[in-house]
Amino acid sequence: MLAKIMSLFLLGLIRVLTGSQARWHGCPPKAEQRIYFANHQSHADLVMIWAALPQELRSVTRAIAAKDYWTKTPFKQWLTTAVFNVIYVSRDRSSDEDPLEPLFEALQNGDSIILFPEGTRGFTGEPQPFKAGLYNLALKFPNVVLVPAWINNVQHVLPKGEVVPVPVLCSVTFGAPMQLGEDEDRKAFLERARAAVVALRDV
Repeated sequence: MLAKIMSLFLLGLIRVLTGSQARWHGCPPKAEQRIYFANHQSHADLVMIWAALPQELRSVTRAIAAKDYWTKTPFKQWLTTAVFNVIYVSRDRSSDEDPLEPLFEALQNGDSIILFPEGTRGFTGEPQPFKAGLYNLALKFPNVVLVPAWINNVQHVLPKGEVVPVPVLCSVTFGAPMQLGEDEDRKAFLERARAAVVALRDV
């Protein structure tokens, strides 16, 4: 019950602060298993794209979140677990754990996921090169629909180092689905996927 109340409160807050505009440019919201992949400039990205999805999709879509950051405090851990139902991934390169294993498990269970292929937040308008995770997921789960998305302006809601959000009009534009081509190599696919995200910036 508390998680449900917090969810409704956050949805209202996000809409007041950002307008939370969802623009379905290349595909409609649809109840099918998807990997949404987007640019990454703020910790608020996770919340913004979650809020942009319709409720029926939000309930079956899980965002990827850095375990070291989002479990730092009991409140952050409760918020991301009980409210957002995120998938924690480890950024500890010394660990023997495959960081993609929790994503494999979620997709095998039928969940859709929200992925930020840059891995870390960028500091300019241009996304950094995409890491291999998106390619590996597309290779392993060829029937999952890949949907690019561009999150606009959210970095100004919660600038790096700040804890108090400021009202700024933001939007999420969802593009046309794409898939890994037959015999397409990793570099070509990741460049094409990044280009699909960037192309939505001016739509």
